[in-house]
Amino acid sequence: MSTRGLPAPLLDAALVGASLLDVWGHVDTSEPLRMVCALAAALALLLRRRLPLLTFLLTLPSVLVSDAVFAALAALYTLASLTRRRTLLAVCAVAFTISDMTSFPSPDFDFSTPSTFVTLGYTAATAAAPVFLGQLVQTRSDLSLRLAEISQARDHERQLTAQTVLAKERTALAREMHDVVSHQVSLIAVQAGVLQVGSRDAEVKQAAATIRRLSVQTLDELRHMVSLLRASGGRPTELIPQPSLVDLPQLVGNSGIEAELHTDLSGSLPPPFQRAIYRTVQEALTNVRKHAPGATAVVRIRHENTTVRVTVTNTAPTRPALPLPSANYGLVGLRQRAELLGGTVTCGPTTDGGYQLRLELPADGTW
Repeated sequence: MSTRGLPAPLLDAALVGASLLDVWGHVDTSEPLRMVCALAAALALLLRRRLPLLTFLLTLPSVLVSDAVFAALAALYTLASLTRRRTLLAVCAVAFTISDMTSFPSPDFDFSTPSTFVTLGYTAATAAAPVFLGQLVQTRSDLSLRLAEISQARDHERQLTAQTVLAKERTALAREMHDVVSHQVSLIAVQAGVLQVGSRDAEVKQAAATIRRLSVQTLDELRHMVSLLRASGGRPTELIPQPSLVDLPQLVGNSGIEAELHTDLSGSLPPPFQRAIYRTVQEALTNVRKHAPGATAVVRIRHENTTVRVTVTNTAPTRPALPLPSANYGLVGLRQRAELLGGTVTCGPTTDGGYQLRLELPADGTW
């Protein structure tokens, strides 16, 4: 009586049909009591999934007054496949055995003849068969669930292993990158210091001082990042203070270009929003230095209705740009950061030959 692969309504209809055939073959229409009990038992199978115990109890009268026992066996199988109460199953099997051996309305138990014991064994075996089959199906279902859980656990373990290996590779790559980049930036800082001391041009001195200051700042950030990576497995290492809106004037002032900052925001924004604004302005000013030499920039940050808008607009360059390597990862990172906060980042050229970067973040008060 395996039910695997069959739709539930189709299986229920098939069991009801088989029970009606059993009634047709074992119950005479001239016996209304037996006919009513048998038909009620057949139709009760429609409740077997929701009320398995009640369904079995409704099929017992048919076993007691007639030979139509298929509905009771089907109900007993359903109960055995859905419950874990084995004492209840034993009681139900005994109830079926007694009902099947009783000739209603005149029960006849004559244990003096061997045939009675043979009938008792046969009937008990008939009742035990659906119970064992139902328990077998239940055990198979439990094993399937267990195997599925084990498979999910193994997949999760593989993912964790892969992430661990990837993290180690990234750590090693970051350390190698630090060694290379720190060496090059150190040389830049040293050469900028030499240029600052040896040059007589005030503009050149200022540019060299800016280069040296930015180089030292870059080295400090790189060293701190590597110290965080090497601290894995030890005590927690404190992160450097994260930038906020308070740091914007210093960022604009140290950008190395002529830039203005206009903002009407306070420090009440959540830290992730403040960091997003800071990193957007930082990336925009960096791009101006790289791709628009000699240009000036204006940073505007304002709160309009339910939106915080940040625009960084630069004029057209006055000098040709140097061919510097770029993978465009900066803008990609800004867009991803903005999307996580429900905002957008757009950019494009202006009509006067300049460029503008725009950041919009929701400010509906939900934070």
